[in-house]
Amino acid sequence: MILIDPPAWPAWDRVWSHLVSDESLAELHAFAQAAGIPARGFDRDHYDVPSDRYDDLVAAGAVPVSSRELVERLIASGLRQRKRPAPK
Repeated sequence: MILIDPPAWPAWDRVWSHLVSDESLAELHAFAQAAGIPARGFDRDHYDVPSDRYDDLVAAGAVPVSSRELVERLIASGLRQRKRPAPK
């Protein structure tokens, strides 16, 4: 399933959402490509998408969830890729 969290992450004078799959990166890449999201928006396990694309992506089939649920489902799927290893 493709998931998107609410726009809440400020950067570069915009507010951003995260687009993820809780099934596979192949599903995520296919959805992003069909939605016209540039490949440069991909970061390890998600796409960063600007707030002005949020409604279009939901209309295209992305399921809105809270940021917390998005991360929980990404971790549960085994697709979470951290920037650096978790502390031991």
